[in-house]
Amino acid sequence: MSTDPQAGYDPLGLATVTDAQVGAPLRLRMASPMIGDEEKSAVVEALGSGMLTNGPQTRLFEQAMAERQGTEHAVAMSNGTVALAAMLLASGIGPGDEVIVPSLTFIATATAVLHVGATPVFADVEADTFTLSVTDTERRITPRTRAVIPVHYGGQVADMVGFRDLASAHRLCLLEDAAQAHGALLNGRPAGSWGDAGMFSFTPMKLITTGEGAVVTTDDGDLAYQMRLLRNHGMDRQYHHEVLGWNWRITEMQAAMGVHQVARLDHILEVKQTNARRFAELLEPVAPVAVPVSSPGRLHPYTLYTLTMEPAHRHAVADALEAAGIETRFYFPPVHLQPVFATDAGPGPDLPVTEHLAERILSVPFHARVTDDDLTEMARIIEGATS
Repeated sequence: MSTDPQAGYDPLGLATVTDAQVGAPLRLRMASPMIGDEEKSAVVEALGSGMLTNGPQTRLFEQAMAERQGTEHAVAMSNGTVALAAMLLASGIGPGDEVIVPSLTFIATATAVLHVGATPVFADVEADTFTLSVTDTERRITPRTRAVIPVHYGGQVADMVGFRDLASAHRLCLLEDAAQAHGALLNGRPAGSWGDAGMFSFTPMKLITTGEGAVVTTDDGDLAYQMRLLRNHGMDRQYHHEVLGWNWRITEMQAAMGVHQVARLDHILEVKQTNARRFAELLEPVAPVAVPVSSPGRLHPYTLYTLTMEPAHRHAVADALEAAGIETRFYFPPVHLQPVFATDAGPGPDLPVTEHLAERILSVPFHARVTDDDLTEMARIIEGATS
């Protein structure tokens, strides 16, 4: 039995699909989006409209996200990676600049910095919330530092009060990687409204999805304007290209789906909150396993439900769940240890908390379709594998 929850993943899309593989053997997957007739009808209507990109559904999706996250503007993009790059470019960040990011994140947080020609500087995370540490971030600031990108790990909002103070004191751009933080709150204020801008992703693992896609929220009208230029070849009017841009547009079909997904968010959050309380209760007797921490003042959406345990237990639990047809993942292998960041310049950054956690964390299915029976079964398997 494999001890690697990533086994079978095909990032290059080169695997041959056989009849036996259609309908995966895993019966409880990490992602299972809530998609209904409303989304399906909206996609068909968008297809029939003849306007398949950069149209009214995109505007409606942006409006829905701006209202939901409490910002003046929202700009839809084709995916989260380019949305991160757009935030950086619109903020004037490029070659010669440093941007502080966590290593315990999906790699795009750091590679987006490389894509714009800047240098990612890795800082450590908090041991309880897995979010970027304000204290460790501050000690890594240099004269070249231009921005900080806190990641709301699993959806829980980082210490944005501390990061706002830090950014103000050092005159830094504060950009939120809110990819997993739809509906998340800190002291009643939504994720994506604390920094200069915030990026939300809509891949299938998120609470709400458009398949691929992203939205950047901001109160800065000029920043929003620059990002709209960047996503559409730098055009401010037809065939007049004001700046160097890209094709980073979202489709009208995705946006139409997104409008209805945003409308489902409150229900999904309610289910997740109920399930989080129930799962914590079920796992309370399992001493070797720690459940996610929800810090005071936070509404945690539990986009990821990441357990912590000793490495030997982690492999036993992953194997036992896999044997029962339940998918797991290691979210995330440290970015600074990835081959793309290998360097001959000596030892890499000192990130003891990140590296300690990376050997001990295991995420289990926690989408809104997970039932009480599923939670009970997972708890039973976890208890058995750690006893």
